[in-house]
Amino acid sequence: MLAQIILFVLDTVCGFLTLALLVRFAMQWTRAPFRNPLGQFIVAVTDWMVRPVRRFVPGLFGVDMASLLLAWLWQVVFQGVALGFTGVLSAVSPAPTLVVALLALLEVAKISLYLVMGAVLVSAVFSWVNPRAPLAEVFNTMTRPLLKPFRRIIPPVGGVDLSPLALLLVLQIALFVVAGLRNSVLPMILLQ
Repeated sequence: MLAQIILFVLDTVCGFLTLALLVRFAMQWTRAPFRNPLGQFIVAVTDWMVRPVRRFVPGLFGVDMASLLLAWLWQVVFQGVALGFTGVLSAVSPAPTLVVALLALLEVAKISLYLVMGAVLVSAVFSWVNPRAPLAEVFNTMTRPLLKPFRRIIPPVGGVDLSPLALLLVLQIALFVVAGLRNSVLPMILLQ
């Protein structure tokens, strides 16, 4: 029971920090403004770890690789500890280490997909309720590049943009794929 409590707390902390780092990455990638409450919160939560890592991990094509690397590392920590607590990882060797790294990558992908789904939903709600809200532009900026291909294909129906629904459908399918990959990686650990 104590192990479950420790894993729950660790999952919450690592998941929160991973999400915050991915939001920072997404806001920088889409050039979303940081001069708003969400941007200021994200910077306040992540700046202490991103700034030192940027000295060693430079950006690539304007993309903040330090935030992305740190998000993955937080998941590596959690996956390694979680598998260690369950007794699956009994010894450190290259094979389980690579599997933990792969599981962490899949978890970052899953959290990223949930982040995009949440941003699309919030953007859609803002468009219906208050399109001029201060945070509406942040979510619109973050979702615009992903919705653009769907908006080219799917015309508005009765003045309603259905492209968010199509994107959410694709994201849900991607979540199924990530879950399938995770389920195919887990037996690799048991074979070690």
